[in-house]
Amino acid sequence: MTPPDIAPFDAVVFDMDGTLLDTEMVFRDIVYEVTATLGFEMTERVHLSMVGASHEASSRILVEAYGVSFPHAVFDQHCRARMKERMASAVPVKAGVHELLAELGARRIPVAVATSSRSPHALAHLGAAGLLEHFATVVTREDVANPKPHPEPYLTAARRIGIDPGRCLAVEDSHAGVRAAHAAGMQTVMVPDLVRPSDEIARLCAAVMDSLHHLRAAAFRP
Repeated sequence: MTPPDIAPFDAVVFDMDGTLLDTEMVFRDIVYEVTATLGFEMTERVHLSMVGASHEASSRILVEAYGVSFPHAVFDQHCRARMKERMASAVPVKAGVHELLAELGARRIPVAVATSSRSPHALAHLGAAGLLEHFATVVTREDVANPKPHPEPYLTAARRIGIDPGRCLAVEDSHAGVRAAHAAGMQTVMVPDLVRPSDEIARLCAAVMDSLHHLRAAAFRP
């Protein structure tokens, strides 16, 4: 099958978890474990609604699902501790990450990260995965007033690297991320991880692809 056309671009802005780092399934298991430890039952619907969400959005989702008695601060603390423990030895990356970043580097195309994760988490995980040196900037939750699905993370990344958002390619795995990148005016590609695109989300994307290998083939077609 012929890959879809990707319009020319001058920079790439990546989401992190589920796009660059293969961490969403690990975090899924942790979310289920911690919720059960606290005496609640996690469901697929609640978990998937949290994928790509900011800390604040996740808190709202959990309170709406389980009521105001849900101990979100304790939940968050336990999840972070377990994630840190499981990522201590190695942080897995998504298929095609190294090849795509090498291609972009060889072509001198600047790359950035726009994530809803907080700075200590983002920098530690990108560093442990051996990817941090590739990025001209990493925009985290602390760097913006409004997290995804607001476009501010992507607009901030574009401003920092000095590239017009309309000349940036955004790569995402979540609905919130696609909405943010599209609202920023970026050409947006979704590479789904745990969440498939709805019809609405697919319409916001230049393409939906199975992997970063497919994106590389489409972006740099001979």
